[in-house]
Amino acid sequence: MEAANKGAREAGVVSVGLNIVLPQEQICNAYSTKTITFNHFFVRKVMLVKYATAFVIMPGGLGTLDELSEVLTLMQTRKIRPFPVILFDSHFWQGFLDWLRSAVLSKAFIDEEDLQLLRICDQPAEVAEVVQRWYMKQEILGRRAVPVR
Repeated sequence: MEAANKGAREAGVVSVGLNIVLPQEQICNAYSTKTITFNHFFVRKVMLVKYATAFVIMPGGLGTLDELSEVLTLMQTRKIRPFPVILFDSHFWQGFLDWLRSAVLSKAFIDEEDLQLLRICDQPAEVAEVVQRWYMKQEILGRRAVPVR
């Protein structure tokens, strides 16, 4: 999250960090202009999704997979409107994508349409292009591109 918050700060816009209280304390993102700290993961995830216009998923651990699967499930079940979900670093994510196709899709636990929610990028410029292209397409289609509550 540091890169997104740092970029927002450099652009002069508000950047909100969503922190969580953990047994091993973590420090708040130094680049956030506002930080909200949560006690429970589910509340933090609601807030992550509520105001998101895109998710850029960087290599990470179980928390990263939890947030990724949560947002995909919300889109799959049409609880939120789709928005770009970008996996950054194709090399890191390749095994996960292979598993989704070979074990999950092959047993019909997900559909090909679910996999189409994901984009894979290796360069920051690609990420920006994917997000811009998505929102230009939404404007052309006359859709509100943010989740409806």
